[in-house]
Amino acid sequence: MTTKRLVALAFGLTLVAVLAVGLVQLAGSPGDSRTLAPAPLTPAQMRARLAGSPRPLALLHAQADELLGGGAEALRMRLAALRGWPVVIDKWASWCEPCREELVVFQRAAANLGRRVAFIGIDSGDTARAEPLRFLRAHPVSYPSYYDPSGQIGVEVSDSSFVPTTVFYNRRGERNYIRQGAYPGVAKLERDIERYAVGG
Repeated sequence: MTTKRLVALAFGLTLVAVLAVGLVQLAGSPGDSRTLAPAPLTPAQMRARLAGSPRPLALLHAQADELLGGGAEALRMRLAALRGWPVVIDKWASWCEPCREELVVFQRAAANLGRRVAFIGIDSGDTARAEPLRFLRAHPVSYPSYYDPSGQIGVEVSDSSFVPTTVFYNRRGERNYIRQGAYPGVAKLERDIERYAVGG
């Protein structure tokens, strides 16, 4: 075989290898939770999954998508009433794009685990109620959020004004872990719930 043919063959093989690697990277690995967003659930589907929940959790489900007032004191009272249950707080804002993308992840996890884990939202930093209420109507979840226009409740709970932030409380009511940034998928969020809230 001539030198020219050897060079052409080597070039062709290199090109095929580069293309193969690129296609694999584009496809993503099977465990990559960013490759496919979960399909949103309807309110009826969420209610069906959560039917028969224990009373403290059923009370949260009955306030699904509500924007509750009362400030930090109301949230503290709620957390005290949930002592003995793992609690996950999702701090979000309607103007926060990562929060919007993450909400379907919380919707799914709350529907999957909401019969044994309490979920609560904090709408932190929205200065008027109309936009977050519109947002919750368009992206329903199975739990209420506390309205926090000043951001003070969010800072008290998470030690930061950053959104999105997830805060995990164990059954003893102890804040066990704070995670800043959006969850990329349901599996990662559920693993952290099991580790920091349920098993914390």
